[in-house]
Amino acid sequence: MSGLSAALLQALHAVVGDAGLITDAERMRSYLSDWRNAYQGRAAMVLRPASSEEVAAVVRLCHEAGVAIVPQGGNTGLCGGSIPDASGTQVVLSLTRMARIRAVDIGNETITVEAGVILQRLQEAAAEVGRLFPLSLGAEGSCTVGGNLATNAGGTAVLRYGNMRDLVLGLEVVLPDGRIWNGLRGLRKDNTGYDLKQLFIGAEGTLGIITAAVLKLFPAVRSLTTAWVALPSPQAAVELIGQMRGLCGDRLSGFELMSRQSLEFVLRHVVGCSDPCAEEHPWYVLIELSDTQVDAPLSALLEQGLGEALEHGLILDAVIASSEAQVAALWALREGISEAQNHEGPSLKHDISVPVSSIPAFIDATDRRLLEDFPGVRIVAYGHVGDGNLHYNISKPLGTEDAVFKAQSEAIMRLIYDSTAAFDGSISAEHGLGQAKREAARRYKDPLELELMRSIKQTLDPAGLMNPGKLL
Repeated sequence: MSGLSAALLQALHAVVGDAGLITDAERMRSYLSDWRNAYQGRAAMVLRPASSEEVAAVVRLCHEAGVAIVPQGGNTGLCGGSIPDASGTQVVLSLTRMARIRAVDIGNETITVEAGVILQRLQEAAAEVGRLFPLSLGAEGSCTVGGNLATNAGGTAVLRYGNMRDLVLGLEVVLPDGRIWNGLRGLRKDNTGYDLKQLFIGAEGTLGIITAAVLKLFPAVRSLTTAWVALPSPQAAVELIGQMRGLCGDRLSGFELMSRQSLEFVLRHVVGCSDPCAEEHPWYVLIELSDTQVDAPLSALLEQGLGEALEHGLILDAVIASSEAQVAALWALREGISEAQNHEGPSLKHDISVPVSSIPAFIDATDRRLLEDFPGVRIVAYGHVGDGNLHYNISKPLGTEDAVFKAQSEAIMRLIYDSTAAFDGSISAEHGLGQAKREAARRYKDPLELELMRSIKQTLDPAGLMNPGKLL
């Protein structure tokens, strides 16, 4: 049974109805652990409201009863931010029934959607009116807009379009006391005080529950070209992206760095993948150019840039895709890294960022220290060079027992985060803090920053009922 009072249970049931209330243990199971099964919790119940008004009523009832709420979208996060604790007293509030596209305003280039809309459905809705919503990431078939906003999601198109924070014009938010803030304004200029929406983006549901958003639309992409490029070093990648930006401007929409170790895992474990190059090379980048014009001369532009890079010794080899199938095959190499690494046993995943100019020095220094202190670890480094975001993941040495490697995880994480801090970086670039990095944030964030964050939390959620134990 839920553990909540009969009166509260009855009141919540009256708000959401049979379709919105789950108390059966088996039906709740998928809401109580993340997709990797890395985090598990218990809950008094799962509530699935179908409107902002129902969310507000639920939050108001829980606020009055002193019951904590854990907001949840597609539950695709990597840091346990949408999983309840082990007490069984918290309520999971799933937004997945709130999946309406409320409005499309072509003249204003905006789309208004509810928090439970799947990212892929949002992309499709934009395409149906000849527009682009550019956020793209591996979980786009199951992650939701609310979760993307709560974690300030990034993905592969940040280089050109920015992360989720840059794609939002307005929000609708249910505050911790149940009031609804209607900030659904599609304005690009509103200089009337604090930009309140930015408080809730990236806050992981700790300040309120995002129920809808006004998002920017962009012209549809009508021309695209993609290349797989072999490099001698990360330094060459930083120099190459600078050169390509100067030549291509906004047409440069993707620039993904991958180590040879990353590629080897994909070639070993992802069916149908093959090495685009005849020889092995230490580093690779996947470059994408796009344009709103049909038949834009992107291939010629890319060939020019790569030719100049070859003359300057920045690249070792390059393959330009000549069909949509080849484009998909090249992206499969990049997108298959995370899945492929899982086949190599336990791994430690770190989502860090440093200034773009510091990427080569960070990789060199951190690689060297790791291999000195933990001989044999396999370093799987890849990420978005244009915004300084690296997924710096570690797989266990061959032949090492899982338990031995797991016992080293804290020390490995500390080494990587210390190195990140030394380069003025961030321990979380796009995945958020959740419960996984909460304690680490206390070590690496400025104490005054944490004090200000706690002050905001105390002002908006003095009872501490919104996603407790996450972020702070």
